[in-house]
Amino acid sequence: MERSYNVIPTDAGVPIKAWTVGVPFDAGAEAQLRNVASLPFIHRWVAVMPDAHQGIGATVGSVVATDGAVIPAAVGVDLGCGMMAARTSLSASHLPDTLRGLRVAIEAAVPHGRTDNGGKNDRGAWRSPPPAQVEAWGRLEPRFKEIVEKHPRVGRGASIEHLGTLGTGNHFIELCLDEEDRVWIMLHSGSRGVGNRIGSYFIALAKQEMRRFFVRLPDEDLAYLPDGTKHFHDYMQAVSWAQDFAALNRELMMAQVVRALRGSGELPAFEATLEAVNCHHNYVAREHHYGKNVLVTRKGAVRARTGDLGIIPGSMGARSFIVRGLGNPESFCSASHGAGRVMSRNEARRRFTVADHAAATAGVECRKDRDVIDETPAAYKPIDDVMRAQRDLVEIVHTLRQVVCVKG
Repeated sequence: MERSYNVIPTDAGVPIKAWTVGVPFDAGAEAQLRNVASLPFIHRWVAVMPDAHQGIGATVGSVVATDGAVIPAAVGVDLGCGMMAARTSLSASHLPDTLRGLRVAIEAAVPHGRTDNGGKNDRGAWRSPPPAQVEAWGRLEPRFKEIVEKHPRVGRGASIEHLGTLGTGNHFIELCLDEEDRVWIMLHSGSRGVGNRIGSYFIALAKQEMRRFFVRLPDEDLAYLPDGTKHFHDYMQAVSWAQDFAALNRELMMAQVVRALRGSGELPAFEATLEAVNCHHNYVAREHHYGKNVLVTRKGAVRARTGDLGIIPGSMGARSFIVRGLGNPESFCSASHGAGRVMSRNEARRRFTVADHAAATAGVECRKDRDVIDETPAAYKPIDDVMRAQRDLVEIVHTLRQVVCVKG
């Protein structure tokens, strides 16, 4: 297969390999990537996924392999954010004619959104966490206490109250149909408030370290923590914990959704344990690439080693894909985490109306109000173009179209 990426040369540092052929690729993202590529500890090159768009410090949709340091902003603040999907034993013929009841049942079972400025009456948090959350938190809490003892600010906010909750923004829960009209449950969320605190705290700490040692950077958000230092160790410990929190968060929500659907009275008995997938797309991992053990940060990218199953969602009105990795070494065995935004949330709110959003999500049981216009399908890149651009990174196993979508 001929090469499907562009090589962006840089004046200083490593090159950039961008799987962005045929998709929008904004100048702001390219400028950020050039900044990353100029850092002295980048391994081989920077890989760019087709859903790439400008982020804070580092580009969303970038894969950065480093030797001897980690850049907290290249991991992001929604630590461990990712996807989970499970195929059920239901088919389209088992679904009721009107799907609103299923959406309401899911919304009642999973706290979502954010109110009260995140205070005690926040509808997106548990006031009294259920037993499953308490048991899961019991497994997470000892390690969290170790982190908080060293960095108390990380502990100031919700923790167990967000375990098993959806959040806001682009996080969602969907019911989808595959190419054989089988019903899937798919959801997207991460480590919620506690992961955000950890990410934000260590980004700020890394900036302090750069100032303390008079390190000049092309962008202060690219502040890094050198391997072997105490802050590096603490950050890696905290990120690992947040990734575990995020995976448990998705597992708990999946169980809540299954219970809600079974209790809705609108579906026959079903199983939901088939072909389950649970994968991160904001994380850091130690891996071996091109003869070296390195740290690979994927900010808006999934691991796609040969045979790895992953999930690449579209938007509220577009298809999603269960994929299998092709193990392309040039992308550091990675692929995109979704369609990727083509405009900011504010721009989407300015440009589109509720009527536009309703038309774009016709046939999907979902919110069609002003508060979700920033997530309307036209705010994202065309998912088919994104999949075409990464045809040498993954192969499509299932194509999903959503029929119910719950947004925070």
